[in-house]
Amino acid sequence: MENKLQAVSTNNLNKGYGAQKSASRVEALKNISLEIGFGEMFGITGPDGAGKTTLFRILTSLLIPDSGEANVLGMDVVKDFRKLREKIGYMPGKFSLYGDLTVDENLSFFASIFKSNIKDNYYLIEDIFKDIAPFGNRKARDLSGGMKQKLALSCALVHKPDILFLDEPTTGVDPVSRREFWQMLDRLKKQGITIIVSTSYMDEALLCDRIALFKEGTILSCDTPNGMISSFENTLLAVHGENMPVLLKMLRKIPFVKSAYSFGAQHHITIENNSNSFNNDKTHKIMVQSLIEIITEELQKMDAPVFHINEIIPMIEDCYLELSSSK
Repeated sequence: MENKLQAVSTNNLNKGYGAQKSASRVEALKNISLEIGFGEMFGITGPDGAGKTTLFRILTSLLIPDSGEANVLGMDVVKDFRKLREKIGYMPGKFSLYGDLTVDENLSFFASIFKSNIKDNYYLIEDIFKDIAPFGNRKARDLSGGMKQKLALSCALVHKPDILFLDEPTTGVDPVSRREFWQMLDRLKKQGITIIVSTSYMDEALLCDRIALFKEGTILSCDTPNGMISSFENTLLAVHGENMPVLLKMLRKIPFVKSAYSFGAQHHITIENNSNSFNNDKTHKIMVQSLIEIITEELQKMDAPVFHINEIIPMIEDCYLELSSSK
C-alpha cells in the first residue's frame, strides 16, 4: 500500500457474522484492501450478499471490523469515529429518515445535528432540493421513491461533507429518477466531493471513475470501466434466434464454448483464445468469422432453430461473469 494520503484506505479488512467456527458463520468481507483517491467517483458493484453494505458500514464507523485496518480522510474508523462522522455523508440503502417528519423538518433536523444550517450549504443541495421544495410540508413517508432518495441525499449533504457514501441509492427507483440521480452525483463530484457508491446495476458502474467488482466478500477486480472491459480475455459472441431456451442448451453442448448465458434478448457465449482485442485487425476478423462458421455448423447438426451470431464488445456484466467463473 502506498504512503500517499487517500480518501479511503483499507488493508486486509475482514468481517464475519455469527460465532467463530460455527457452521452458520458468514464471512462478509475477506481481506479487503482498497485505496480510493480524493475527488474520485468510485463504484462498488456486485450482487446482493457480496459484502457492499458491510464495507460501507465499516467505513462510516457503524460497524467494527474483525481484523484489518480502515482509514477514511486519514482517520481510523474505529479510534477516530467521532471526528470522522463530522466529515462524512452517508445515505444507507434503506430509507432511514423520519417518516413522521415533513421534508423541511427532516432537513432542519439533520442540519442541527451537525451544528450547521441549510442556508450556508444550500448551494450543495439546490439542484436536488428544488424538486422536493414544493412538498416541504409533506410527511417523508408519503413521498415517492425518487423523491425520498432526493431528500435522503439532501440530508446527507446539508453539513458539507468531504466524502459521500451512497449504498445502492437507486434501488427500486424508476429509470428517469435513476438518470437524474446520477446527473446530480456528477455535479457534486465537480464540486470536489469524493463519492463512493455501491450498486447492483452494472450499467451504473460505467459512470464511475473506477469500480471494484465484489463477490462473496472478495474483490474480483478493481480498475477503470474501460480498463476492465479491455482486459476481457475471451472472444465474446452474441446469439439470438427463434427458440432461445432450446438454443441455450445447444450452445452449452458445443465443446469449445467456454460459457453460455442469457443476456437480455440474446445469449452471450465466450470462446477462449489468444486474441482478445475488438478491433479491425484482419487476422482477428478471420479468426472470429471462422469461429462463427464452426458454431453455425455445430448448431445445424443439432437442428437448431433459426439463429444469428455476431461478435460484440463485452459489458461490465460479461467481465463480472468471466471473473466469477475463474475465481
